[in-house]
Amino acid sequence: MDSHDSQLHISFFPFMGPGHMLPTIDIAKLFAFRGLKVTIITTPSNAAVDSTLQKTKELGFEIKLLFIKFPYAELGLPEGCDAKLMFQPQLRRKLCKIIPSMQHSLEELLQQHRPACLVADTIFPWATDAAKKYGIPRFVFHGSCFFSVCASICLYKHKPHHKAISDSEPFLIPDLPDEIKLSKNQLPDYIKQEEVDEIIYAFYKSALEAEFTSDGAIVNSFYELEPAYADHYTKLTGRRGWHIGPVSLCNEDFDEKAQRGNEAGNNQNKYCLRWLDSKPPSSVIYVCFGSMTNFSDSQLMEIAAGLEASGQHFIWVVKKEKEDKGNGKWLPEGLEKRVEEKGLIIRGWAPQLLILNHVAVGGFVTHCGWNSTLEGVAAGLPMVTWPVSAEQFYNEKLIIQVLKIGVSVGAQKWIRVFGDYVKKEAIAKAVTRIVIGEEAEGMRKRARALADKSKAAVTEGGSSHNELNHLIQELKALRTEKLMLQ
Repeated sequence: MDSHDSQLHISFFPFMGPGHMLPTIDIAKLFAFRGLKVTIITTPSNAAVDSTLQKTKELGFEIKLLFIKFPYAELGLPEGCDAKLMFQPQLRRKLCKIIPSMQHSLEELLQQHRPACLVADTIFPWATDAAKKYGIPRFVFHGSCFFSVCASICLYKHKPHHKAISDSEPFLIPDLPDEIKLSKNQLPDYIKQEEVDEIIYAFYKSALEAEFTSDGAIVNSFYELEPAYADHYTKLTGRRGWHIGPVSLCNEDFDEKAQRGNEAGNNQNKYCLRWLDSKPPSSVIYVCFGSMTNFSDSQLMEIAAGLEASGQHFIWVVKKEKEDKGNGKWLPEGLEKRVEEKGLIIRGWAPQLLILNHVAVGGFVTHCGWNSTLEGVAAGLPMVTWPVSAEQFYNEKLIIQVLKIGVSVGAQKWIRVFGDYVKKEAIAKAVTRIVIGEEAEGMRKRARALADKSKAAVTEGGSSHNELNHLIQELKALRTEKLMLQ
């Protein structure tokens, strides 16, 4: 049990996928830098994360991993398998049924270590009950922004999609500060599962309802980015949302930026940066669709042709090997030779933070995952939006309609992993729109202004910096109050 004078201890329990682990590691660093003892609860498959914390530890900050039991056998998976295997589409129903069985293991860790606070991912709604069992406040961690969380809550409460005449008809999401329209085709499948899969929908429902029973939420965003939605979150939930981002900006050291998310140990840095150094300022489009998107060969062919047709310099990150058993049929014949001066194709992992912030990069084609979106905002880049799944169609609306710093490539359907099919003509047109003309210049100006605000937010006296300080003070006050009642 923490004593009144002991170091404040905070535990994080993130979703095991890379999109949630990365920001959690950054948030954990931020708390450690403020002098807190930090533990990250995760599965053995994420043991490699410890190496990314090494520099923080060497600087004398207290941060470590705690491993929780995961029901690999029940999912038919080998012990300690790659985290991505846990979330294959065919395992989703099993996961929804099995993940709650981790509550007992979480309770054992909480009983043993007794942190002053637990920050648990939204996908673990039962973490609230586990924490309350030991009198520990539980904060929800969202891998997304206030805008998307508010949209999810309003869709859940009002169900406007039930009244849509067709899957493609746009409908208004009620009770939002802006007039935001989506179609049923663009909604996550777990929202639509109410009609076809009770297990998946019940899991989604319990995760959303945990918003109203937690002690608040920690959000990787900054107030100046979405002030109306930061305030609206509190109105909708009755809970405080603590905006402490962009958390990726805590990685100030070159090596930290260079290796962030590089669990495979790939080293693309030197060649990639040398190539960028040879290009004019703001002339390169960076194209990357995150760690989970897996486009078909024919879609990759369209992307390649669209990038070539745009006439722009580009760096394209592809999860394909050079020969890939299909003799390179996901690339138009001779493309790499034809565009070797204008285009660079990176297979596998790429140092995204370094690329986005390189002076030669002037735009970003993104799947609208929140980590990538916010990293693009912090780099001051206009974006081509190509949402695939998760909450990405909501994020697209924020980028295009609210922030006005991007254009859509035209994806219309939420399709897990594979995404909606987009033709080369639409890709070339969208890329050109963020580069050439008055529209592009307006987006660049707005994007650069947001980048300045993002950096100001995390510096001393900024909104996110102050918010983190206030949160820590509140946690200390809660601990003092608890001790006084003992």
